Formats: sequence, structure tokens, C-alpha cells
Amino acid sequence: MLQRLEWRVVRRLDGRFQGGYRTSRRGSGLDLAGLRPYVDGDDARHIDWNVTARLDEPQVREFHEDRELTSWLVLDRSASMVAGGPGRGKQDVLAELALVLARLLGRHANLVGAVLYDADAVRVVRPRTGRNQALRIAHELERPAESRARVTTDLGAMLDAVTALAQRSLVVVVSDLIGTGAWERPLIRLAHRNDVVALRVVDDTDDALPEVGLIVVQDAETGEQLLVDSADPVFRSRFRAGVQEREEALRSGMRRAGVPLHRVETGSDLVETLLGLVAETGRRRL
Repeated sequence: MLQRLEWRVVRRLDGRFQGGYRTSRRGSGLDLAGLRPYVDGDDARHIDWNVTARLDEPQVREFHEDRELTSWLVLDRSASMVAGGPGRGKQDVLAELALVLARLLGRHANLVGAVLYDADAVRVVRPRTGRNQALRIAHELERPAESRARVTTDLGAMLDAVTALAQRSLVVVVSDLIGTGAWERPLIRLAHRNDVVALRVVDDTDDALPEVGLIVVQDAETGEQLLVDSADPVFRSRFRAGVQEREEALRSGMRRAGVPLHRVETGSDLVETLLGLVAETGRRRL
């Protein structure tokens, strides 16, 4: 699978993820961050003499710090990720995203790790670099889920699982974000020390309700079933209102945490999706 994705996706994206990882922290890099007044203890070699002469006050140059990037992939393995058509369900899209991102982010001596979350079970792939690391993550994704409990995903617990591991890292959350629990504070805590991006994997069946009369609907997380009349106007109106409320809660919560939220549909082209993500977010800084 990885070899196929390398030919179909990675080669087309090559060159768009090049370069070191630059943070807004001050260091000894080459990119000028700004100027500030000289204070005792500053290196005199960093004094900008031209600006000092104009302002009649010593000014010191500051630079962005260049460093290697450590990335964490948070991969949602919960029951709701099984939804979708054969060969192109949400879990298939998650696997493709995980392998492509691991391959791209794990180059140039950068480290990438993964947290595989399945309700009450967590598996961790410690950060390493190179193509073999993408293969390790692929191997973990192919393993059967450890948890067999049909319980609603606690999104806060999923975020806390990576918060305990990541510090000054790039964190990419790949999930349908279907679950319960208070997740905003855990997200804010995670984003406080890391650069976080959320990729929300969505299938048509998540938000659409076919108008076919009496049907049995099943909670994707708990397996609970309920007989409903899909043609009932009142029920359809409540269903649409519930979808809109969930969407707005996600968007507003992500905005408050300062985390970009990207929608990835199961029927979308992976290359175009990732190109759009790169174009929108650019090179983010910690």
C-alpha cells in the first residue's frame, strides 16, 4: 500500500514539504525575526549598527530558530470510522492519510510518531524517522483493534493521550470527531504547547438521511439501534438541526482553540485534499 501511495501521491506532493521547520522562537537561524533594544548580556555580534546609528540606541537582531520537526499523528480507530463504502470508507481514508503524512513528515531527519486511539484502548508508535517508520505505522493500522467495547468515543481522552507525549511538536488529528465528552479544554491544552491541525474524515452517511420510510438507524459508536420514519418531516427537520448544531459546535470550538479544521470527504482526491491543506495553512509556526 505504501509503495502505491508513494507513486500516486507522494511523488506529486514532493517539493511542497521541503525545508526545515521554522518556529517563531528566537535562535541562531538565518531568517530575521526582528529588532529589539540591546540589553546587558546580549552578543555584540548581533547588533545592527545601521539601525543603531539611525535611532541613536543599540539595536539587536533576532532570528527565527531552525530545528528538526517532531510530528504526532492522532489516528481515530473508533467504531464510527468503519462507515463508508467498501475499499473507500473512513478508515481507508485515515490509513492513506496516515501513511502519506508519515512518509512526508518523516523525511530530512524529522521524527514522526503515532497515537492510535480506539475508545478505551491506546497504542503508541514512538517517533522515528524515515520510510521504515511509515511502515511501522502501517503495520499498527493493520492490526485488529484492541478494544471490543461498544462505547462512545471520548474525544477529550483521545486528545489527552497525545498531550502527555507531545511537546513543541506538530500534531495532526485524523478523526471523524464523532463522540462525546468535553473536548475543548483538552484541545486548548494540546494547542498551547504544540501546533495542531485537525483533519475531519467525513462520509456521506454521516450527515445524510435517505427518505425511504421506516428504517433502522444504528449509533456508529455504541451500536444502539432505533426504528425511525425517515420520511417524517418533523424527524427530518430535527435530524438536520442536530447535524447543523454539531457542525457549529466543532467549528466554534476549533476557532477558540486556534486549530485549523479541514474536512476530508471519503470520495475526495487525496492529492487535491492535501494540496488544499498546504495552500490554506502554509508553514505554520509553534
